[in-house]
Amino acid sequence: MQKGFVLKLVSEFSIMPGPSQVNLQAGLLRRVKRGWVWNQFFVLEEYTGLEPLYIGKLHSDMDLGDGSIKYILSGDGAGTTFTIDDSTGDIHAIKRLDREVKAQYLLKAQAWNRQTDRPLEPESQFIVKIQDINDNEPKFQDGPYQATIPEMSTIGTEVIRLTATDADDPTYGNSARVVYSILQGQPYFSVEPKTGEVRVSLAGMDREVREIYSIIIQAKDMGGQLGGLAGTTVVNITLSDVNDNPPMFDQKLYQMSVLESAPVGSVVGRIRAKDRDIGINAEMRYSIIDGDGRDTFDISTDPTNLFGIITIKKPLNFESKASYTLKIEGANTHLDHRFLDKGPFSHVTIVHVSVEDIDEPPEFSSAAYYIEVSEEAEIGTVFTTVSARDPDASNNSIRYSIEMTTDLGKYFYIDITSGALMTVVALDREELSWHNITVLAMEMSNPSMIGSVSVAVKILDVNDNPPSLTHYFEAFVCESAKAGQLIQTVTAIDPDDPLAGQQFYYSLAPEAANNPNFTLRDNQDNTAWILTRRGGWSQQDQSVYYLPIFISDGELPVQTSTSTLTIRVCSCDVEGNVMSCNAEAYHLPASLSRGALIAILACIFVMLVMILLMLSLRSHRKKPYLHDEEDNVHENIVRYDDEGGGEEDTEAFDIAAMWNPHEAHLVGKQRQDMLPEIESLSRYVPIACVGWPGSVCVGGDSNVQGYVLSKLLEADLDPCAPPYDSLQTYAYEGEGSVAESLSSLQSGCSNTDHEYDYLNDWGPRFKKLAEMYGVLETNNPPMW
Repeated sequence: MQKGFVLKLVSEFSIMPGPSQVNLQAGLLRRVKRGWVWNQFFVLEEYTGLEPLYIGKLHSDMDLGDGSIKYILSGDGAGTTFTIDDSTGDIHAIKRLDREVKAQYLLKAQAWNRQTDRPLEPESQFIVKIQDINDNEPKFQDGPYQATIPEMSTIGTEVIRLTATDADDPTYGNSARVVYSILQGQPYFSVEPKTGEVRVSLAGMDREVREIYSIIIQAKDMGGQLGGLAGTTVVNITLSDVNDNPPMFDQKLYQMSVLESAPVGSVVGRIRAKDRDIGINAEMRYSIIDGDGRDTFDISTDPTNLFGIITIKKPLNFESKASYTLKIEGANTHLDHRFLDKGPFSHVTIVHVSVEDIDEPPEFSSAAYYIEVSEEAEIGTVFTTVSARDPDASNNSIRYSIEMTTDLGKYFYIDITSGALMTVVALDREELSWHNITVLAMEMSNPSMIGSVSVAVKILDVNDNPPSLTHYFEAFVCESAKAGQLIQTVTAIDPDDPLAGQQFYYSLAPEAANNPNFTLRDNQDNTAWILTRRGGWSQQDQSVYYLPIFISDGELPVQTSTSTLTIRVCSCDVEGNVMSCNAEAYHLPASLSRGALIAILACIFVMLVMILLMLSLRSHRKKPYLHDEEDNVHENIVRYDDEGGGEEDTEAFDIAAMWNPHEAHLVGKQRQDMLPEIESLSRYVPIACVGWPGSVCVGGDSNVQGYVLSKLLEADLDPCAPPYDSLQTYAYEGEGSVAESLSSLQSGCSNTDHEYDYLNDWGPRFKKLAEMYGVLETNNPPMW
């Protein structure tokens, strides 16, 4: 049972008068004396006894001990935390008290008369204070803690400040007096006992050796004395990086290789100077400080600022130089002046770059060729020689050719071994003034290696074309024209293109030099005037004049030509506009009236209509019978539903013309349904005998056979033969034919298999079908 002070409070008070006393003593006023002596009640917290904790005693001087007074308790915790014996006034705590939950309670007490159940005095207040005991340890509210300090920090550098709180009463004893100490983390760190500041206690802590430290800090109350309560927390301390380590390459010599065909800007390789530091303290800057490859290669830093990227600065050529040496330096970009004595913060390495050879196509001695060739150059003239070589060390042989698509006209030829370009056809500047060809050079040992070069050939002009009149080959002169009148201005053209420009000279041809009708004046500006030499022109006398004009150019060799200008005599109005150029012979004679002219024209019109009608009827008679115009779209349907009488039928078709074409013209009755094709053809087709056994070449069907064979040969050799099929007429069909009917109208009713061996028995006319569909007899020769 915990010890404490129990104060007994004694209060003297007089009970207020009752109603009878008031009535009896209405006229006498007396001051009621009340004698409470109050003080605070003190009780220790955390009482753990089995009996209720006695707090104190309330007593009234009116209490005679006869049990007539009843004590009542109200206020904070009354009835739940505190109880009172209503007879004796003893107050007890029935619950465990905790000062850290509630430090004091405000209660009210009152004395009542049990008999009248009336209060003997007003309520009075008193306080029950809970006295503190050391029942709470110090606590760190925000633990565990994180802290960061730079590596290599000096001794005494503050890391973090900690604060522990104690729930006990700081004004009562040492229950809340906290002292700090370090339980784990020596000798690296220490803590101030009173303030809780954690400081560095060991110099030279290196992040590269150890980066994270975990220390335990204790806070103890009672001033750290024995019996005090303690709380702990963890502080995780991280060392941040500083640039205290210089960079260093892993190798003193790096070996790299690159193809000679690699383009400029290609990556050769990358290197790295490693630094134990991190972040910006490990960022590097690379540079080529020496070596024979300083002008050929370049180095830059990658986006992470850690690696050096070596790239190609100029084109490589294995045959020119097969290897390069680079001296490269890597240096930190962010230096810490506190640690410069640990430097230098840079390092140097050597990079050896080997250029690998590849098979390259031939290279021409010039990037392009420009040649001028005269159009009068003779065929076979060598006008230039191209040269290419294999850039590889093997120096393979080269073969030259012209790309076909650039010389479709095949104007040029190149010597396969020497590269000499020459003409193979005559050149004409007026036809094609420029030729752009591509010459190919191919390695003999590796045909896939092909180089090319463009050759531009300009054809130089030679004066090889005569001039001629430009547009006007016909002019007119009015009947009213007078001598010396200009009737036409003529110009000339020349396909040639001299450097000094065209200069034409005009004159009348020698045979027209003394022309009495017209004269020519050369204006010396590439034009000439045609002038009249007389007047009095008349269409009746002569309607057309022909004037030969001689033209020559001014370039050597001089080219000349003679062009004829047709001049018509026309009737003109007063302003010189042409009205009619017809001769007088076409004018109506004066004796012919207008009505007679109309009658003649009407008769001519009627005759033309009749002729057109007859031609139309004749053309309709030759057309096949069509039921509808739309039926004749792509093909004609030939309908036949009856068969002739075979060889005995002579009415359906005149077979005599085919049996004897030479005598067909003697037949009195001419067929209207056939053209005399056989008669005309028989003059050209020889009557041959096909070598069938026992065949007779005279009479029989030899003429028909020869005709059919000739027609077949003609169709096979005719390049203009139509690609569509034609309807053929067979004359040997009907009852008298050996093959009987060839019609397919009743072929659907036969159930027998189609075997065609019987075609061999039908005679020579069906020999070809027998060969195609039947079994060929090896003893018989072929038909065609």
